[in-house]
Order: sequence, then C-alpha cells, then structure tokens
Amino acid sequence: MNICHVNLASGFSGGERQTLQLIHQQLRLGYRLVVVANPASPFYREVDKLDCQLVSATHYLKQHSRSITQDCQLIHVHEGRAIYWALIQSVISGLPYLVTRRIDNPLKKKWLSQLAYSKASALIGLSNEIVSQLKKRHPSQAHYLIPSSPVSYPVHQQQVEQIKQRFKGKFLVIQAANLLKHKGHNVSINAAKALAQCCPNVHIALLGDGPEKDTLQQQAQGLNNLSFEGKQSNMGDWFAAADMLIHPSYSEGLGSVILEAIQSGLPVAASKAGGIPDIIDGTSSGLLIEPGHHEQLAQHIVAVQSNPELKQQLIDGGQAKMQYFDIAHTANLYQNVYQQVISDGQH
Repeated sequence: MNICHVNLASGFSGGERQTLQLIHQQLRLGYRLVVVANPASPFYREVDKLDCQLVSATHYLKQHSRSITQDCQLIHVHEGRAIYWALIQSVISGLPYLVTRRIDNPLKKKWLSQLAYSKASALIGLSNEIVSQLKKRHPSQAHYLIPSSPVSYPVHQQQVEQIKQRFKGKFLVIQAANLLKHKGHNVSINAAKALAQCCPNVHIALLGDGPEKDTLQQQAQGLNNLSFEGKQSNMGDWFAAADMLIHPSYSEGLGSVILEAIQSGLPVAASKAGGIPDIIDGTSSGLLIEPGHHEQLAQHIVAVQSNPELKQQLIDGGQAKMQYFDIAHTANLYQNVYQQVISDGQH
C-alpha cells in the first residue's frame, strides 16, 4: 500500500514514537511511504534514516502540491496540526485522510477543527475513552479503536548496574512522564510522604522534566525517599533496573509508557483515568487507583514490594495482555481501515 503519514510535532513524545513504530512495521510489510514532518523534530531525523520519501514542513500551510501525494492512496494524520495539513492536501489532491487521536481531551469547538474532523474518512482513537470523545463531537463519522503499540528500548547492562548500585537495597519505583499537572506527580510525592516512615526501603524516582518542576520540588522538600532524575534517554536501562512503575495521571489518552513498562517486565500501578483501564484491569494486568488517591498508591506499592507472588502475578498478567497491543496486530488493524477507506472512496 502507498500511504502518506503526517506528524508536524516539534518534540518527540509518545505519539511520535508510536508513529515511528507503525512506519517501521509498514516498511517491513512492503508499504511505500511518504512522511511529512517538521525538520526541527527528532522524529524527522529518525524518519530520514528510513526508506521513505521525506517531506519537510514547518507549518500546516506549507509544502502542498499534488506531486507530494500523487502515488499515495490516502493520508494518515497523527497529531493536532497535521490534520489541517491533510485537510488542505485533500482539497488539492482529492485524497481521503484518516485521523489517529491520542489524547482523551474533549475535541475543540473551533470551526476549523470541526471542519477538519468532519472531512476525515475515518476517526481512530487509541482507547475507548478517546473513541467516546470522538463520537460525542462527530457522531456520523466512521470510528475505530486501535491502540498504540509499545516501543522497545535497548538495554545497556553496565548502565543498569550503575542505576542498581545507586539504589542498592531499595525497592525502586519509577514514574516516567513529563512534569505536567495532569501527570499526577503530586500524587506520587504524597505517596512518598506516606511511605517515608513505614517503608524506608522504597524509593520513588521521577524521570522527566517540565514546567511543574519547581512546584513539585518544593512539595517534595525534605523527602529522602524520592528523587528528581530529569528526562532520561536510556529508558530501557531504567525499566531493567526498576522494580515497579507508577502512573497516577489525572487524564491519559492510553498510556504508552505503561505499555513499555509492562513489555519490559515491570508490574504497574496507575490511575483509573482516560484510556488507562484499557490496559490495566485492576487485578491481573496491573493495579488501579482513583485519580488523586495517594493513599491507594502507597498501599499498592507496599503490596507489590512485600508480596513477590503478587508482583509475579501482575507481571504475567501484563504479558498476557500485550498480544492485543503488539505492533503486528495493530498494523493489521490499520491496514483493514485503510482498505475500507480506499474501497469507500472508489464507490
């Protein structure tokens, strides 16, 4: 199949990693791909290493011509700005486009956003919560649920040992997320406060950076069982060194880091918010807390730390759930949607 992928993000977060993961799989399947990306982004540099036609676009108003997508069968949108590029390119070329939405926020009511979504041939959500939001705003569109797939990271044993040595004798709990309000780091900090006296061997490491850093550091002042480690590029090493992942977000499209942690063999405790319950069932594949409930989070950490059988049960249950999120499976689901959109366009 010949597909044009569009992702104009300047950063390189979960959405860009997932887009790249899908591109890799489609190339393995023999797809011919055009990728429109922001030249300032790490995503652009990663795609540049692949056998794709790469188009540089710094804004959705730029780089439009029939020739860019002349050999493509459809356009696949992967983030908020890309949908406007696809809308314009669709008018120029006549190609249909579909949208993958990765966040569980209500859709904007702005006229341009509503127009762009209404013109899409298919709307895809990563989780049941996202699909629900899409249906509320655009009930007459074709909707599909296709989850993201976890990215695998390299593991460097020497760095793993260095991390383990730093936290020797500790039950190492990590939270890997940008320091943003909705990611619930305040819940992790309050859990650390609750654990400080009863469980001195538990250490929570926050992996990430962001605008809430100063506020969170002030909240965590005086805690010896919690540390701010900054943004990490070697996540495979941290997954290998840690004992558990926590993700107490107040909202979440799906939670790609949860998938990555489970795939790496970690037990997970996360909040019952957004698309997280699509991954974590609260019993076998991971533990759930009510959003903001730090006491529950602390209790789950203690339960996993003190009960090796529970820890192994969660690891095994998480692994069993992973087949639904495997890239071979999700790429096949996308291919089915592509074929449906192309078929509908020919009638």
